[in-house]
Amino acid sequence: MSQRVRRLTVRHLTVYRYERPVELGEHRMMFRPRESHDLRLVDSSLDIQPRPASLRWLHDVFDNSVAIATFAGRTSELRFDSTVALEHLEVPLPHYALAAEAQNHPFLYPEDEWPNLTGAVVRRHPDAEVDLWASQFLAPSGSTATMQLLQAMTHGIKQQFNYSRRVQKGVQSPIETLRRGQGSCRDFALLMMEAVRSLGLAARFVSGYIFVPRHDAGATLGGGATHAWLQVYLPGAGWVDFDPTNSIVGNRDLIRVAVAWDPKQVLPLWGTFISETSISSTMSVNVHVDEEVS
Repeated sequence: MSQRVRRLTVRHLTVYRYERPVELGEHRMMFRPRESHDLRLVDSSLDIQPRPASLRWLHDVFDNSVAIATFAGRTSELRFDSTVALEHLEVPLPHYALAAEAQNHPFLYPEDEWPNLTGAVVRRHPDAEVDLWASQFLAPSGSTATMQLLQAMTHGIKQQFNYSRRVQKGVQSPIETLRRGQGSCRDFALLMMEAVRSLGLAARFVSGYIFVPRHDAGATLGGGATHAWLQVYLPGAGWVDFDPTNSIVGNRDLIRVAVAWDPKQVLPLWGTFISETSISSTMSVNVHVDEEVS
């Protein structure tokens, strides 16, 4: 099956402004995409103002690339400006060669893989309403084609819920999303994660970026900011991407940065500041993903 190679540039700018100068605590960043067979990092730069007293990098327990900055002095503005250039390989209509035993749901994960998947199966928000919602995608016969089930759930969220971009921190619980009938990309990702986990499937949260082609600017949601979706582990196919916000199955237009069992573990940027008195602060985030046209 043919693959398309796109050369993309991602600029992610975050600016904090404080009512009065403050002391800055440690800040941790997840801006650097996860290199893989379908994503090659060509170049990257990270400009932080004021310049940090120290900047170090590490790989966390999920092998995500994390930058940690510490600061000296006081400031009324803090800027993080990340730019990465990459090659993105995508299969327009992916076919996943699931192992024979995983072709239909329900199935059991192989014994040798199970120890590494327990964190991806444990539910963080168990609720009977989520179980009931997930059950609508199962065939009455008791056996459902696995990819058909996951595709139907991905499309179902797009059809049943209204997208609402939310800049505030935090993620709605799945039950909140069900009852409100709307949510952001991270809310939809968490809902589907918990739904597939209720069916015994292993899932993990993905934080990253989405490329919005010019011809598709009105249809693709989540551009202009960081994006979130999920991956489900399927024997024979591995970790497969599902973006319920845009009904995407596979890696089309999706640029992975970080993965974890829970959204709280993959915040793109988090840190602290110290002030002698209570003050107000603002944050602005702008993400631009552009394609290099030869």
